[in-house]
Amino acid sequence: MSLVVDLNRCQGFAQCAFLVPDVFALHGDEALLFSPRFDEAQRDRVEQAAAACPVQAILVDFSDGPTKGAEPHVG
Repeated sequence: MSLVVDLNRCQGFAQCAFLVPDVFALHGDEALLFSPRFDEAQRDRVEQAAAACPVQAILVDFSDGPTKGAEPHVG
């Protein structure tokens, strides 16, 4: 499982950082830091964080690895 944040779209609202502080962190006023890999225990909270992003900048892939033709989950 992995995620990508489109930092060009991210506005630094930090909704994700409040929901999953082990994966997302706001550094300074608006620099978002994130861990691109997370484990199954954080899946529900990562889904909530992706859904809570007001600009839909978080893309989540729940596959274990690259699969031909697989599309990432957009939350």
